[in-house]
Amino acid sequence: MSYTKITETPSNHDNLEQLDTAVLLQKMNEEDKKVADAVALAIPQITELVDALAERFEKGGRLFYIGAGTSGRLGILDASEIPPTYGMPHERVVGLIAGGDIAIRKSVEHAEDDSQQAWSDLMVHEMTDLDVVVGIAASGTTPYVLGGIADAKKNGLLTAGITNNPGSPLAEVVDIPIEMNVGPEFVTGSTRMKSGTSQKLALNMISTALMIRIGRVKGNKMVHMQLSNNKLVDRGVRYVVEGLGISYDEAEQLLQKHGSVKEAIAAGKS
Repeated sequence: MSYTKITETPSNHDNLEQLDTAVLLQKMNEEDKKVADAVALAIPQITELVDALAERFEKGGRLFYIGAGTSGRLGILDASEIPPTYGMPHERVVGLIAGGDIAIRKSVEHAEDDSQQAWSDLMVHEMTDLDVVVGIAASGTTPYVLGGIADAKKNGLLTAGITNNPGSPLAEVVDIPIEMNVGPEFVTGSTRMKSGTSQKLALNMISTALMIRIGRVKGNKMVHMQLSNNKLVDRGVRYVVEGLGISYDEAEQLLQKHGSVKEAIAAGKS
């Protein structure tokens, strides 16, 4: 199927080097305002993915993100924040990037062009049919992502794709296409900008809604967060104070004893 590669179309703005800083920033901001609306149009597909993930997670399934460059880094960022925020084991949400961990900080030449590597990277994790693979590629044409998705489907896994080119090869091959047309980038082809922002928003929505659906949030509180620093311990104590109507000192003792907000509140009510 033919499609327009919107991520490569010329910017709506030109002669950028002739603009002063305030005008540059204003025009970037004007473009950024379009992103949330583009993401909103994909909510039905994001809903379908979250519901499918929640069903599989309850049975021990996992979520894997695969991507290259900015897209890969955003997947890793989202995955890395799940354990401290929601107390989930690191292996339940995993981000993989073309070129391996070194590519998180430094570009690895031609890594994204290897269509076989993503499945090799996934197989390290002993994939099962309860797992879900989400490919992230602004262009929708990244070989690393397309190859990984194709192999995941062959092995019976549910697949989804996050892309900024509607009708792209990625959108065509996945089970659940999440297509967000944010329009041309401010700097032509620089998909770390609006495309990357839309991906970050979508990933926030997917993982946060999933964690809520599987019971990692109570009310609006992160009751399973890891108490890994003083700020988070203080936040946890305040959650316990609010949940039980007790003093700060009493709440702190409960939290230290039971190790999580959820367990501390449950103990306090028993």
